[in-house]
Amino acid sequence: MANHKSALKRNRQNVVRRARNRANKTKIKNAVKAIDAAIAENNAETAQAALKIAIPMIMRVASKGTIHKKTASRKVSRLTRRVNSFVAQSAA
Repeated sequence: MANHKSALKRNRQNVVRRARNRANKTKIKNAVKAIDAAIAENNAETAQAALKIAIPMIMRVASKGTIHKKTASRKVSRLTRRVNSFVAQSAA
């Protein structure tokens, strides 16, 4: 355990940041699960709506530094490709 005043403060900050980062990562996972559920239900409109909610959420979390910006871009790209291909298949 930390003993110096600055180390104690740093420890308090780390606890708060860890909780915030974990909450943000959970939000991303839930957004991705919502897209997966919509695809599993063969519901194109719900999948597109979930994607519109997920993209800004993922990019916001990346801008805060919880995940890397390139990781966020990769996630967004892959989700968009999946939803677009699903919508194209369901339309045909």
